[in-house]
Amino acid sequence: MKKLGFTPSDIKAIGITNQRETIIAWDKYSGQPLYNAIVWLDTRTAKEVDDISSKSNLKVIADRVRYLCGLPISTYFSALKIKWLLNNVPAVKTAVEEDRCLVGTVDSWLIWNLTGGKSGGLHMTDVTNASRMMLMNIDTLKWDPYLCNYFKIPMNLLPEIRSSSEIYGYLTRTVLQGVAISGCLGDQQAALVGQMCFRPGQAKCTYGTGCFLLFNTGQQIVHSQHGLLTTVAYKLGPKRPVVYALEGSVGVAGSAIRWLRDNLGIASSYEELDQLSSKVTDSGGVYFVPAFSGLFAPYWRPDARGILCGLTEYSHRGHIVRASYEAVSFQVKDVLEAMNQEGGFPLSSLQVDGGMTNNDALMQIQADILGIKTIRPSMSETTALGAAMAAGCAEGIDVWDIFSEDSATITNDVFTPKISQNERDERYWRWKEAVKRSCGWELHPEQKKIADKRYWLDRSIPLSVYFIGTFAMIVLSAHFAANAKK
Repeated sequence: MKKLGFTPSDIKAIGITNQRETIIAWDKYSGQPLYNAIVWLDTRTAKEVDDISSKSNLKVIADRVRYLCGLPISTYFSALKIKWLLNNVPAVKTAVEEDRCLVGTVDSWLIWNLTGGKSGGLHMTDVTNASRMMLMNIDTLKWDPYLCNYFKIPMNLLPEIRSSSEIYGYLTRTVLQGVAISGCLGDQQAALVGQMCFRPGQAKCTYGTGCFLLFNTGQQIVHSQHGLLTTVAYKLGPKRPVVYALEGSVGVAGSAIRWLRDNLGIASSYEELDQLSSKVTDSGGVYFVPAFSGLFAPYWRPDARGILCGLTEYSHRGHIVRASYEAVSFQVKDVLEAMNQEGGFPLSSLQVDGGMTNNDALMQIQADILGIKTIRPSMSETTALGAAMAAGCAEGIDVWDIFSEDSATITNDVFTPKISQNERDERYWRWKEAVKRSCGWELHPEQKKIADKRYWLDRSIPLSVYFIGTFAMIVLSAHFAANAKK
């Protein structure tokens, strides 16, 4: 702060933004975590999801869950992670029995610690984070008794749900002691605010570890028919109306590029990966579906796994890197196609942000694949900006009125499509074919049993045909020999 010319007294308030869905359980008396955080991409609850999805009699329950909270039953969201902790971690079980356990997303953990921790820390979250736990009623904005009962999660473990912009409490530690915490948003909703997508029909896409496209639906709850999520966009004050959004979540984006560097060793740095990609004009017919933990929106296929298609002797490292960048863009197109069907009218441009958007080549690929302008603001880290905006506009802080700001003054870089519609359609068709080939790879245990039976049946058929054929030939030979003697 001193290097920037500021002092702690210059800070009016702070806002918090965080990775959503990730769960932490801790002891409210000692302040110690009871287990490692379970992150949003964790798939340890996949068997339970498979069990639910494979039983037709549970479909009615799954549909009701989705209607109440806006989310499909998936390993992605918090409820099953919390249930796993309660059922599998002795320290958590004991703490619950002794009324010592608190559970929440990362924002809850931070706010509890910053406002006093075991000495009176606030156990709270905001509506955007709560809407990702699969436990909040999307209409009432309260923990839903049916959902909590279905997942067997005691409500007393959960944080209080507040708006995204109000004075929650004050820091009790660090040089910022006494400064108000007045903004809290899940990272993707914070980016929506940072991009000033305050009107219904506006959308943004954030590129990071995953990729997340949010479409503002105003005060209307839209239950998706095309694989999208119904979520809370923001509620910027206790007295302000809640605004909803449709969201398309892509599980693997930037993490696919990191995988090329760290796991495959294709290059030693991101810069080298960019250089490899820039040496080719296209992917050379190579398509990469990075379904490391299944496919998220709009497919919701936990049985999918990563696949490389179209490799030839001509293929080299540059083509694989280029295919990985294109995979990010194709996944965004998948979500945008679903969003256009849901919204009733197609977007004419897409506002983008996040660390990956610093790559000009990727942004041009994205514009080419979408066929619309891709618009990048000069301030690409809009997630942090959104949290600051929410904190500054809170009642009692009143640093600014974010709704009166003119977004036309924001400096942007605009990437315009350069390929033909025919080429775009051809490449997208091949991507969809690659996606089909990635699905059905990871089988449910019951499916594995059936597959094993079929395998051994298939193995036995040639041998059976051989024996039957041999026996038939012997019988026929004997028959012909007997006739010849006559």
